[in-house]
Amino acid sequence: MADTESLRARNLAFWTQTAPGWIRQADRHDRLGGPLGAAALHRLRPRASERILDVGSGCGGTAAELAAAVAPNGQAVGVDLAESMVAAARRRFPPDRYPGLRFITADIETADIVPGAPFDAAYSRMALMLLADPVAGCTTIRRSLRPRARLAATVFRDGTANPWLVMTVLAAAPHLEALPPLPLGEEPGPFAFARPARIQRVLTAAGFEGISVQPRDVTLTVSDDPDAVAEWLIEIGPASAAYRAAPPAQRAAARTATAGLLARFHDPRDRSGATYRLPAGLWLITATTP
Repeated sequence: MADTESLRARNLAFWTQTAPGWIRQADRHDRLGGPLGAAALHRLRPRASERILDVGSGCGGTAAELAAAVAPNGQAVGVDLAESMVAAARRRFPPDRYPGLRFITADIETADIVPGAPFDAAYSRMALMLLADPVAGCTTIRRSLRPRARLAATVFRDGTANPWLVMTVLAAAPHLEALPPLPLGEEPGPFAFARPARIQRVLTAAGFEGISVQPRDVTLTVSDDPDAVAEWLIEIGPASAAYRAAPPAQRAAARTATAGLLARFHDPRDRSGATYRLPAGLWLITATTP
C-alpha cells in the first residue's frame, strides 16, 4: 500500500481528472443517487435552524437537500476536494437563490477545522471511503462539530453487494486507454470501508462516540436508454477521464460493452429494456461527538 502523501496526491489527481464527468452527469446523479444517502439523511433528522456540514459534497445536490431541510434560518456547508466540482456547485446553486447554502474547496484531511465551524451535525454520502487518511479526515469532522453533535454517513460495502460498479469498469476498460491505478486493499476507493471493524477503528481513533455501523440494501431505479445509463456510470467511475479522452468509436464501444453487462439488471416488467434496478449494499454509519 502506498504511503499517505502518495495516496493524497493520487486522490487529488484522480478527482481533478474525473470531475468533468461528475459535472456533466450532475443532474442525472442528483435524480438517481438519492437512495445512496437516504438512510443517513433519515437518521440525521436535520432540524430547522441547524448548521450542517456536508463532507464530499461534489456538485452540490446533497448540500442543497440539507439546506432545504434546515430552512429558513439554518445553513448547509458543502466541502469538497475538487475545485471544479465546488465551482459547479456554486453555479448550480447560486447564493441569491439558495441563501442558506455555501460551498468550500478544502482537503478535509489536512484542514484543522472546516471554516464556519462549529456545526450541529455532519452528513456524508459515499465519501468517507475515499479518504487517503480517514482518521485525519474524520478527526477534522469531529473538531468541526459541537459537543454531542451527530454524524450520519453511508459508504459502499464490498463488490459482491454492488456488482454493477465492478461490471462498469470491467466492461469499459478494454475499449479505452490506461485507467488510473485501481485501489488495493484499504486504499481510498469504493470498497475501502467494506469491513465494519475498520469503520469502528477509524471513528474511534478520530474521537467519536456511540458508533453504529448497520447494513442497508437499497435499489437505484434508473429509467433511461441503455446508452445513457452506461455513460452515466462510466463518467462517475475510474474510467471517466480515459473515456472522455477516447475517440468517438472507442467511447461508443465502451458504452455498448457496459450496457451489455448491465442488461441483467433490466426490470423484466419493462419490455423496452429501459428501466434498470441496480442493487446497492451500503453501511449506514452513525456516531456522536463527546
